Amino acid sequence: MLLPACKVSRQAHRCLYALRSAGKDCHLPLCAARWASSTVPRITTHYTIHPRDKDNRWEGISMERFAEEADVVVVGAGPAGLAAAIRLKQLASEHGKEIRVCLVEKAAQIGAHTLSGACLEPRALNELFPDWKERGAPLHTSVTEDKFGILTKNSRIPVPILPGLPMTNHGNYIVRLGHFVSWLGEQAEALGVEVYPGYAAAEVLFHEDGSVKGIATNDVGIQKDGAPKATFERGLELHAKITVFAEGCHGHLAKQLYNKYNLRQNCQPQTYGIGLKELWLIDEKKWKAGRVEHTVGWPLDRHTYGGSFLYHLDEGEPLVALGFVIGLDYQNPYLNPFKEFQRWKHHPTVQPTLEGGKRIAYGARALNEGGFQSIPKLTFPGGLLIGCSPGFMNVPKIKGTHTAMKSGMLASEAIFNQLTNENLQSKTLGLDVPEYEDNLKKSWVWKELYAVRNIRPSCHGPLGVYGGMIYTGIFYWILRGMEPWTLKHPGTDAKRLKPAKDCTPIEYPKPDGKISFDLLSSVALSGTNHEHDQPAHLTLKDDSVPVNHNLAIYDGPEQRFCPAGVYEYVPVETGDGLRLQINAQNCVHCKTCDIKDPSQNINWVVPEGGGGPAYNGM
Repeated sequence: MLLPACKVSRQAHRCLYALRSAGKDCHLPLCAARWASSTVPRITTHYTIHPRDKDNRWEGISMERFAEEADVVVVGAGPAGLAAAIRLKQLASEHGKEIRVCLVEKAAQIGAHTLSGACLEPRALNELFPDWKERGAPLHTSVTEDKFGILTKNSRIPVPILPGLPMTNHGNYIVRLGHFVSWLGEQAEALGVEVYPGYAAAEVLFHEDGSVKGIATNDVGIQKDGAPKATFERGLELHAKITVFAEGCHGHLAKQLYNKYNLRQNCQPQTYGIGLKELWLIDEKKWKAGRVEHTVGWPLDRHTYGGSFLYHLDEGEPLVALGFVIGLDYQNPYLNPFKEFQRWKHHPTVQPTLEGGKRIAYGARALNEGGFQSIPKLTFPGGLLIGCSPGFMNVPKIKGTHTAMKSGMLASEAIFNQLTNENLQSKTLGLDVPEYEDNLKKSWVWKELYAVRNIRPSCHGPLGVYGGMIYTGIFYWILRGMEPWTLKHPGTDAKRLKPAKDCTPIEYPKPDGKISFDLLSSVALSGTNHEHDQPAHLTLKDDSVPVNHNLAIYDGPEQRFCPAGVYEYVPVETGDGLRLQINAQNCVHCKTCDIKDPSQNINWVVPEGGGGPAYNGM
């Protein structure tokens, strides 16, 4: 069910104007007090914020969980998790060993939460399955044409793609990544991997010695107000010698592990982008299978990192995948990524391709942009991180599937050596596998990410994105990343927003319903669905912060940066003022709110397993 957006009252806008005029240092003037009612309405009911042992409604409820034992548990059935599971079973088969591998995935079907451009570099796939063509891998569209340009408001300036530059796509394939992931799932099951879709890993379990013991899936049968239903059931515990965390970008369990084991102590903060994507069926006369187009520039200014893609797929019908990526280090709280995407489609060089066509799918997902500088420590007692969870995306290439898969394969080779080492003497109950990180640093993944490490942070200079392009042309094309310095990122994305009073509101054109569309009709195309009667999985550490801080200082940026209409400020039921409403059933699991919230008050946790988008080959 999609909930309508509510318009902010004229009175609230007058209050906001008065607040901005009051100056930077006045955090709570009288009008801000009017926004918040004297009693802050409870928004968050999730047990991670309100523990059940302090709630008398849970008295007498059995909290025992059934436990299963495995050798290895993999969390997340994306390219990295599936590649890891497959490689483990391949090695076990080659050496005549029995290794139980269990893989849990929060989506109802494998691939249903997967979203990417996607232009796939097949290097890791060639290593995992040299015979992938014979196995029927869904790589139907080889790249035949590669175009790059800079958009001004009314024109396009072509930029040559010189040999050796990261954007070169010769030898790559345009894919529907969800279909590719589904195919990987079939290969994994054929090898004996136990795949459990619809089971969301909600909790990390630990041994008494502090090492990871495994995971627990989430409980089901909880009312929206946090009380148990008659159908309440505890989740399942999966114990393993080693747990592989492959949750994808900004995994909520990985966040806990970073803190517990201090994994980010020696790296820079991770930075992110948000990618929005649509699939269109277009006029066959405008369709050229294998064409890849990328642009930077309009509608973004030079200090806002981002750009577009438009891929022509060969799927038996004139299908194109198009999308827009915006760096989440943007500074203007009035920027709306979804509306920037819709505006971009009206550019004179883009709109003609779509005219007469039909939009058939929509989705969004956050992606890692920190690169080499932001890779954390990858191993800890009892577990390790692979894929987009730690972040191996090659940002200037706009590709991370090949590096994610290779990280999973390297992890499995190290795990297999540990599991089969008869002389192994582990210091902890959960096995530590430092060999994985050592091998990754010797691999082509490390070399590739090191070479492009300075391209993304070079965009923070006075010339912005165009300075980054100049840097790439001089230092990458000539020196291939061998310059003797490493640039830094300016900090976390959450801290980059400026107060609303220091920024200019952005006026976006209304959607025409043919090329551009409203948000809720777009979310409807994602197939997103959650059980309505459950606690919102978008949790707030403090329910008063959205109004008293985010709305008062930043004009409520969560109602703009969310690409699914989850957050909106609505009038309070009695008296004057506004409150934050969370439409959790709209959530497409992009994680943008957890990343960009300037107060870092939002904590995304998993909903009941099977909830979320139902992407078909996104």
